[in-house]
Amino acid sequence: MPITLSVYNKIYQHQLKDFHLPEDQLQFTSLPLDKIQNPTISPDTRHIVILSDDTPVGYFALENGEKLRKYSSNPKARLLTSFSIDARHQGQGIAKEGLNQLPGFIRENLPETDEVVLGVNKRNQAAISLYLKTGFTDHDEEYVGPKGPQHVLHLNI
Repeated sequence: MPITLSVYNKIYQHQLKDFHLPEDQLQFTSLPLDKIQNPTISPDTRHIVILSDDTPVGYFALENGEKLRKYSSNPKARLLTSFSIDARHQGQGIAKEGLNQLPGFIRENLPETDEVVLGVNKRNQAAISLYLKTGFTDHDEEYVGPKGPQHVLHLNI
């Protein structure tokens, strides 16, 4: 099952309607279509799907704009938000493989980007561990967001 990253296309909309997350994960992230259809996010946001054999099994957004500035002053950074893997596909290494492909994907699709930053809730230890294993670094920065204190993690591209 090859794992690839792809810019969101409406052809994936029907499959993403059936996307499920465990209740305990919904406190930390959004369902893909809720994020994609959110009218308040920056129009420059890139929606990315994680594909397994061309089927969307994961999602995240790479945001630019006002929200990003809360986490970084780097004008060439993007903010990774709403990372999730469908509940039926968790525990298979898909999240790790998708994140490992992120630097190459960004170099190809967003060549002006030299850093990815994200905020991860301090209570979400599984996500913190995943991000650190896939190259993100913790510079001891904290952001207090609407869902509580978050570690700010960085990935140089």
